[in-house]
Amino acid sequence: MVTKIKRLAVLGSTGSIGRQTLEIVRALPGRFSIVGLAAGQNIDLLAEQVREFKPKFVCCTGMTIKEIKDHLRVTDLEFLSLEDMSIHSDVDMVVIATSGTAGLGATLAAVKVGKTIALANKESLVSAGEIITKEAKKSGAKILPVDSEHSAIWQCLRGEKTKARRIILTASGGPFRGYTKAQMEGITVVQALKHPSWRMGRKVTIDSATLMNKGLEVIEARWLFNMPIDNVTVLVQPQSIIHSMVEFADGSVKAQLSYPDMRLPIQYALSYPDRLENKELPRLDWDKINSLTFEPPDADKFPCLGLAIGAGKDGGTAPAVLCAADEAAVDLFLAGRLKFTDIPRLVAQALEQHKNINHPSIEEIMAADRWGRDTVLKMVKGEGK
Repeated sequence: MVTKIKRLAVLGSTGSIGRQTLEIVRALPGRFSIVGLAAGQNIDLLAEQVREFKPKFVCCTGMTIKEIKDHLRVTDLEFLSLEDMSIHSDVDMVVIATSGTAGLGATLAAVKVGKTIALANKESLVSAGEIITKEAKKSGAKILPVDSEHSAIWQCLRGEKTKARRIILTASGGPFRGYTKAQMEGITVVQALKHPSWRMGRKVTIDSATLMNKGLEVIEARWLFNMPIDNVTVLVQPQSIIHSMVEFADGSVKAQLSYPDMRLPIQYALSYPDRLENKELPRLDWDKINSLTFEPPDADKFPCLGLAIGAGKDGGTAPAVLCAADEAAVDLFLAGRLKFTDIPRLVAQALEQHKNINHPSIEEIMAADRWGRDTVLKMVKGEGK
C-alpha cells in the first residue's frame, strides 16, 4: 500500500512550534511535503527553511515582497498572504503556529473552506471560538489540537461513544510554584523564561509562568470539546508526565502520559489517524519516575488563571480583551518596563473597563483586541508620568 504524502503549509515556521514541526517532517521522510512556509520577521531562518524544504510559496508578514525576493534570491516562489496560503488547493493540512491574533484570519479562512487544521494558535479559539466552531460545523473542517494538553484530551476521547463528564487539564505549575507572594514581586525576565519542563517560545513561556496559559487552555477546551467551562478542572502535575485526563459518567478516568516534548503532540496531529515511530522522540524511563504527584493551583498567587476562566465564562468580547491585554503586558514585561506581578493587575484592569459585547462579529472581536492592547499601553504610559 502506497502512503499518500501529506502536503503541509506551516504558518509561523520560524517560531518554536513551527521549527519543531519541521523537525518532525525531517525525521519522517516520505510522509510529508512542505508546500508553504510563513514567518514574521525572521527572514534569515526562513531563507534556510526555504533552501531545505523547497516550498512552492512563502509569506513573511514583516517584509515587502521585494524585500523577501531580494533576501531569498529564489525566483520560482509564489508569495502569498497567510489567508491565501491557508486555503490553497495544494495544501492538505494547515499548521497554524503563529502567535497572537495574527493567526485568527488564516484560521477562519481555512475553516470556511473545510481544511484540516493543526492548531497551535491559542488566540484564535479563545477570542473567536464561537465563530470558528460554527463555521467548522458548516464546512466540515477538522481542527486538530497541537497543545500537549488538548492533544491528550483528544487521544483520551478517541473511540469513546458517550460524552465525557469532566476534563482535567494538568499544569506543571511553572517555575514559581513554590514561591511566596513576596518572592514573586522580584521575579526577573531571565527567571520567568526558564520553564522547568517545556521548550517553548518567549510569550507562551511567560504565560506558563503566570498560569495565564492554563486559563487560555480552559477556554480552548470549552470550544474544542464542547464542554462547559464549569466542567473543566485545572490540576498541577509537577512532573509534567500526565498531560491531561478525562473523566466519564461511570467514574472512570483516562489519562495520556508521555515525556514532556512538544514534538509528540505535533506529530500526532500531523500523522492522524496513524501513530508513527520516530526514533528521535524521547520515551518515558519508568525506572527513573519515582512518583506522580498532584496539587490544586494557587489562585491567589497566580490570579491570571482566574481572570482567564472568568473571561471565558463571560464570553463575548471578554476573551479577546483578555488575550490582547495579556499580550501587551507580557511584551512590556519582556522589555523590562513592568514587574512580573503587574501582568495580572493590568489584565484585570482592562477587563474591568471593557464593555462586553455578546455574540460578537469578527470585526467586533478585532476591535476588542485593539482596544485591549491600547488600554494596557495607555495605563502604563499614564503610570509613568
